[in-house]
Amino acid sequence: MSNLKLCESDYRFMMVVWENEPVASGQLVALCADKLGWKKPTTYTVLRKMCEKGLVKNKDTIVEAVVPKERVQAYESEHFIERAFEGSLPQFLVSVFRQ
Repeated sequence: MSNLKLCESDYRFMMVVWENEPVASGQLVALCADKLGWKKPTTYTVLRKMCEKGLVKNKDTIVEAVVPKERVQAYESEHFIERAFEGSLPQFLVSVFRQ
């Protein structure tokens, strides 16, 4: 599922959501200001984008993740292994344990 691929800022936003859900959208703005240094418009833009991707829902100003953190992390791990190690888990493990 390609909508699970997140850029760094989107992932950091999702971490704030996962750590605080369910969270009121106004409180999410304050959390993103504190943790990410974002202004209100930035938070709402990213929130809208994550809603459009189906990763979060914003119902009655309460924000919750639709997709669990573990699912996104699994996707990112698989994508990394595919890209960096041609899909070979053994090659990945060899590179990790060589150090």
